[in-house]
Amino acid sequence: MSCNDKLKNCFKKWEEEKLEKALLRFGERKSQFLSGSNEEVKRLYTPLDVEDINYDDLGFPGQYPFTRGVQPTMYRGKFWTMRMYAGFATAEESNKRYKYLIDQGSMGLSVAFDLPTQMGYDSDDPISEGEVGKVGVAIDSLEDMEILFDGIPLDKVSTSMTINAPASVLLAMYIAVAQKQGVGMDKLRGTIQNDILKEYVARGTYIFPTKPSMRLITNIFEYCSKNVPKWNTISISGYHIREAGSTAIQEVAFTLSNGIAYVNAAIDAGLNVDDFAPRLSFFFNAHNDLFEEVSKYRAARRLWARIMNERFKAKKEKSLMLKFHTQTGGSTLTAQQPENNIVRVAIQTLAAVMGGTQSLHTNSKDEALALPTEDSVRTALRTQQIVAHESGVADTIDPLAGSYYVESLTNKIEKEAMKLIEKIDNLGGSPNAIDKGYMQQEIMESAYRYQKEIENDERIIVGMNKFKVEEEAPKDLLRVDPSVGQRKCEKLKELKDRRDNDIVKKNLEDLRKACKSDDNLMPYILDAVNSYSTLGEICDVMRDEFGEYKQSVMI
Repeated sequence: MSCNDKLKNCFKKWEEEKLEKALLRFGERKSQFLSGSNEEVKRLYTPLDVEDINYDDLGFPGQYPFTRGVQPTMYRGKFWTMRMYAGFATAEESNKRYKYLIDQGSMGLSVAFDLPTQMGYDSDDPISEGEVGKVGVAIDSLEDMEILFDGIPLDKVSTSMTINAPASVLLAMYIAVAQKQGVGMDKLRGTIQNDILKEYVARGTYIFPTKPSMRLITNIFEYCSKNVPKWNTISISGYHIREAGSTAIQEVAFTLSNGIAYVNAAIDAGLNVDDFAPRLSFFFNAHNDLFEEVSKYRAARRLWARIMNERFKAKKEKSLMLKFHTQTGGSTLTAQQPENNIVRVAIQTLAAVMGGTQSLHTNSKDEALALPTEDSVRTALRTQQIVAHESGVADTIDPLAGSYYVESLTNKIEKEAMKLIEKIDNLGGSPNAIDKGYMQQEIMESAYRYQKEIENDERIIVGMNKFKVEEEAPKDLLRVDPSVGQRKCEKLKELKDRRDNDIVKKNLEDLRKACKSDDNLMPYILDAVNSYSTLGEICDVMRDEFGEYKQSVMI
């Protein structure tokens, strides 16, 4: 009799002698148990659930297919980068917050930009009224970027910038600040999000149609591979896809499909896959279902390694590695009993770390209500530090490996995500699937189902639909002064009066001509930035030449 046959007999005996009696006596809490992504969770997992797996599917840390991590020693050698996403009001105020975070032990900066900046508008544009500095820092020109990083040596910090449609402009500003500090481009470390496809799907801060947007992205790939070799040129984001309401499986599938589209676009532009693929990075969400989230990261790493190896024939080992940043789930935070959010963030931190993240941002308890205060930001950072130094989970690599549940769930997420990727391939790839509304519709349906479960008390959110208490109105929330917009407009007028407007005009016209050609646009954008052309002026040139994206009707 084989080992599996023996196990099946033992399992049947356990069901008859133990389980059936327990069910008759006590029953179970629910007739069906579901994961955070609505997938059924079995009562018990045994070797029978992972009998099709072999150790080649797992490998060792730092070894293909990287299921167990991308580095041989992982956190035993160095902790993940502890980033705190921050930015509000003016560059001066955000600069103070960055210095505070560095003093508190943050190992990397993560810049939040306000909505006008994300959409490529200056603070004095009529469309920006009422939004300047609200959800991030307002950046109109190189002058603002100089102030933002004043006193922060750019060769000593790693900076992540959550910017997409105008990513080329903000990267150029960062490079220009570094040059003014005397820091060479080859010394710069960090990431720009630069992921426009998920903007069309889930977030909405797009400017240009898909084709010129993909051109800008591949221009950045090419420019940085030659000039800024340590810079991660894109952070392919599942975070916002999950925030919009996707399941964990959809988060993996849609994110990796977007990654495939970027690799295809770069290859079509004449780039060698091994020249740019090592600098691709990813950005995932961390939700509350601990085991599903850990399995999600493991499955994504293995799936991407196989895609790069089998589909794109990448040769460099680093081209096969899925390196990712994680942010805890903003959509999981509640305005009710916000102290509970500290516990949620701690669980999500554990998931990200046990799943092998390369960097992590932890949300603050009050972010469902307002921008976080310094005290709540400190607590969020301390959550990472406690997990790193006190929990023990960073002392061994991939600590949940071998769990029948985790290995079974890793396999399931990989297989189901691959089915969705193949469906997107059949629709002509990610950009076509987006233009047809496929991804948007899938996310909308998942979000609707999740919300209905909460409203019907089928899914319990502690403090919101169960265990509620009477609460006073929240106090001491951080509010951006409404006068910020007016001050920014005045400052912008002063800049335009004192800069050399003849050089500005020439550089913007050179950029316009380059848009009509096949030239890489980054050198032209850098020239415009250095002459203190504004973000809005530069983006307006490209708006004129490329047009603006319009959402299609859902299929």
